[in-house]
Amino acid sequence: MALPATAERDDLLALFDHVWQRFTARMNGLGDEEWAWQPGPDARLTLRWRLAHIAALLAEDRNGPWLGLDPGGRPAPAPGPPEAGAAGALATAGGAFAHWRTLLAATGDAALAAPVGAPAGRYGDATRRSFALHIADELIHHTAEAALLRDLYGACG
Repeated sequence: MALPATAERDDLLALFDHVWQRFTARMNGLGDEEWAWQPGPDARLTLRWRLAHIAALLAEDRNGPWLGLDPGGRPAPAPGPPEAGAAGALATAGGAFAHWRTLLAATGDAALAAPVGAPAGRYGDATRRSFALHIADELIHHTAEAALLRDLYGACG
């Protein structure tokens, strides 16, 4: 059953859709060599790590419960094998985004205004809205880092 349209939830969904569209457009044409390129000794400075981190963020087990949703019936997508290359990493991230978006779309404005509660431990007093905005912040900055890595690869790779 679909929830009625709500201004706050719809604004959040529009924000996530915009960020995701911008990210996927920026990743268009990503190949395996670029995906695996490592500009320094730290493996976290790679598109490979960024894409895996983005997928993990969006598919975390906590996401449904922290939005006040029953975790049953909404399993997170399984991560793709690391050897799947750029196309596999992008597909895994896309599946994780679709999963996150489904969870957020199932959360109404009243639920967004409510505290996360016990599932969030020390963050239990924070609202579900603030949790969704935290995920937006993480998604925006990690997708921007991925775009920067593409720029660096073009200049140095």
